[in-house]
Amino acid sequence: MMSNSFQGETITWQAGHCYLGEILVACTSTGVCAVLPGESTEELVEDLARRFPGATLRHANDSRAVWFADVMSYLIDSRKPLSVQLDLRGTEFQCKVWQTLREIPSGCSASYGEIARRMGVPTASRAVAGACAANPLAVVVPCHRVLRGDGSLSGYRWGVKRKQAVLSHEQGLSER
Repeated sequence: MMSNSFQGETITWQAGHCYLGEILVACTSTGVCAVLPGESTEELVEDLARRFPGATLRHANDSRAVWFADVMSYLIDSRKPLSVQLDLRGTEFQCKVWQTLREIPSGCSASYGEIARRMGVPTASRAVAGACAANPLAVVVPCHRVLRGDGSLSGYRWGVKRKQAVLSHEQGLSER
């Protein structure tokens, strides 16, 4: 859950569809604050409202909005750099984990322990997993690229089936 750091702010959202199902992309005046995959737009708007209590949610109703189009393009090919600003808010530790995740190239993966070691806190792999679960930006902050120490898939906030789909999609891109 996000803190009330978005209290009183307007969050604009737009929904679309890709290989992960329905996708909701949301942004503040600072940048993209959520990328949420799910089954239906209604479910995703409810998730957005739960994550950002106290914010005013506004439907953009514009699939050509630069921030929306850029994220949808990134979902198609995550090797391209993302040109939109992100508005990532969390604890200092979560933000550090999310930044470390963004350094894992498309088509690659790391273990929770490796991420903890890269951050200089080798015993924090469980805390890294918690920060991955709190990540509001699916694919954009690539928590799907974090695997168990033995290389197997572990939980994913949006379902292991989606995690496998993103990893397979990215693997296909890197083989082109």
